[in-house]
Amino acid sequence: MASPASRRRWTVGVPTSPRATVVTVTAAGVVAGVATVLGGVVAGAVALGYALVGLRAARRAGAERVTTAARTAALDVIGGLAADLRAGIAPGRAVEESRRALAAGGSDRAIRLALGRLSAACEVSERLGAPLADLLDRVESDLRGVERARAAVAAQTTGARASAALLALLPVAGVGLGYAMGARPDHALLHTVPGAACALGALLLQYAGLAWTGRLCHAAVERAS
Repeated sequence: MASPASRRRWTVGVPTSPRATVVTVTAAGVVAGVATVLGGVVAGAVALGYALVGLRAARRAGAERVTTAARTAALDVIGGLAADLRAGIAPGRAVEESRRALAAGGSDRAIRLALGRLSAACEVSERLGAPLADLLDRVESDLRGVERARAAVAAQTTGARASAALLALLPVAGVGLGYAMGARPDHALLHTVPGAACALGALLLQYAGLAWTGRLCHAAVERAS
């Protein structure tokens, strides 16, 4: 009969399957195609850029949710192993199953840390005779503290991410304001060389700003863990 630990299954990873990539590119292409028909080549290029940025952000958010769930499941594996040992499950088999579950979780830093702590706890238990279940309780408590710190930092970086997204949308508001004042900003931006250069240059700068902000926030969250 399988132990409780063997029945816990979880996976981690960024959803980068070929199908997801094809869907993303196709959706961005449709948006760009419609914009090209309605406003010309420059409009299509700008729409393609915004569509790719938006779809990339949505995929990254989904990947972060998957990774967070897997990190939580990794902690549950450690806690479940301690409970299994107290219930009388054979230590060798239970530990090996937990190691396989953690090893299958991917290369996330927190999961590697949990696997390393599990190995260290087993070594300490073998050398000193300390109860492995008690050691695993301490390991789980420490790792959950790390996760709480990580979640706190992630919450603090939400404001920076939101500000970057708002700044990226301000040019759209500027175009709307131009229409409200009776001007034709679409003609200047999409059908003149200086306007096209400004529109494409602004798109590149916005992408660079969003990428840099995301990199800084991600680095801060990773340092917290």
